[in-house]
Amino acid sequence: MRIGVLGNEGSWYVNEICTAATNRGHFAAELHFAQQSARIINGKTEFWIGDQQASELDALIVRTMPPGSLEQVILRMDFLIALEQAGVRIINSPRSLECAVDKYLTTQKLAENDIPIPDTIVCETSEIAMDAFELLGRDVVVKPLFGAEGRGIMRVDHPEMALRTFRTLERLNTAIYVQRFNRGPMEDIRILVLDGQVVGSMKRRPAAGDFRANVAQAGQAEQYSPNAQEIELAIASAEITGCVFCGIDLMYNEQNTAVVIEVNAVPGWRALEKTCRINIADHLIQWLESKDTEPNLQ
Repeated sequence: MRIGVLGNEGSWYVNEICTAATNRGHFAAELHFAQQSARIINGKTEFWIGDQQASELDALIVRTMPPGSLEQVILRMDFLIALEQAGVRIINSPRSLECAVDKYLTTQKLAENDIPIPDTIVCETSEIAMDAFELLGRDVVVKPLFGAEGRGIMRVDHPEMALRTFRTLERLNTAIYVQRFNRGPMEDIRILVLDGQVVGSMKRRPAAGDFRANVAQAGQAEQYSPNAQEIELAIASAEITGCVFCGIDLMYNEQNTAVVIEVNAVPGWRALEKTCRINIADHLIQWLESKDTEPNLQ
């Protein structure tokens, strides 16, 4: 197979995937969004990423969705959609990426399909956000609409701090995404799903003085065997968002109900791999090999 991996320069994940693919006898290339181009000449379109003709790839694994202007983001998604239509298997598909990288769209779709989520309010103005702060019990988590590894997430439980936070976000012309703070156990469960199957799972606990359990934020991880309900929630969440390969984060609330916190369409697995002692990149390449003769129906 010819496999492209779209990622950041020097990415550990890109290197792991390329190494696993090469070790199994496949061609693998590190690619970057900034080097993409579509050439429409004499009515024929060619897709290039650097010196690689992307439409000749069998699979393209997306390991990043970098920030950019609205035009750049739309161009990247258009490019991926066109590649998919040209027969390249995209992991994850453009439509699933659009959904899962957008926290609002993800929570909306999950709620519509009866998946339990934290109470959430999304708005644009500080006035509405302050109403949300009151409605959600004056103890909330404010998250960037796009983001990962716990970056940019803050807990706000004081009215003055809430007003300052919301006014700052309003001035920056960003969406204001507010969730009720979870007062259940201060831990979460990460379940990595590939094509409807659980690859591995871990439980994470935050460092002292923090509420974020992400290992990237100094959280502590241990191997974990999810129960049937947790597995069902994870697989259903992946299916609802259209993600073939994703990380599902769960927490238990005060009523001891498991709720889905996030669906990660570009999942990190470095901590999970170390905790569970499995080679996830190799697992992903083996799965691609099993799909190599199948048409891309995403």
